[in-house]
Amino acid sequence: MAWDRNQMAARAAQELQDGWYVNLGIGIPTLVSNYIPDGMDVTLQSENGMLGMGAFPIDGEEDADLINAGKQTITELDRTSYFDSSTSFGMIRGGKIAMAILGAMEVAENGDLANWMIPGKLVKGMGGAMDLVAGVGRVVVVMDHASKHGDSKVLNECTLPLTGKAVVDRIITNLGVLDVVEGGLKIVECADGVTEDELRAATEATIV
Repeated sequence: MAWDRNQMAARAAQELQDGWYVNLGIGIPTLVSNYIPDGMDVTLQSENGMLGMGAFPIDGEEDADLINAGKQTITELDRTSYFDSSTSFGMIRGGKIAMAILGAMEVAENGDLANWMIPGKLVKGMGGAMDLVAGVGRVVVVMDHASKHGDSKVLNECTLPLTGKAVVDRIITNLGVLDVVEGGLKIVECADGVTEDELRAATEATIV
């Protein structure tokens, strides 16, 4: 067994800390808003200009004007504020965001991150990932451990264009949790039903 998307998001929510301002990337990270621990005060920032995102809305109660960076409908809180893109990126570049939880196409054992384009495919834009990995205090990546073809996405070196060099602190995949440390990656936790040997076998990167 391995974690599904919601279980990965729930595990990523355990990375949150009380009082933090946190940016959620597109994809699995957007689901983290549904799993904030009870009693924890975390403010979620969306780079399209929203501070204080709530969970996804109940069916039938969606507001098309309230969307996150991935164009998904979300809810607001009693303290939600709205602003333009330059203010949003001022927060990010100014070091005001404690952590970013992002998706990825590839991560390397030294913390290099590739998550914005595949050469030859249509790219709508790089989004805010490059600013995020350069400006936030901690970067957590949430992604599938392998491609649809079974190839590891946790690599010795990234093959795709980089978003940032040596920027990733922790990797959460459907197989487990790994930290970027000196000399490679360290296994923090295996997913339910996944053995350490299975996690190692599925990983190209060096595990120390």
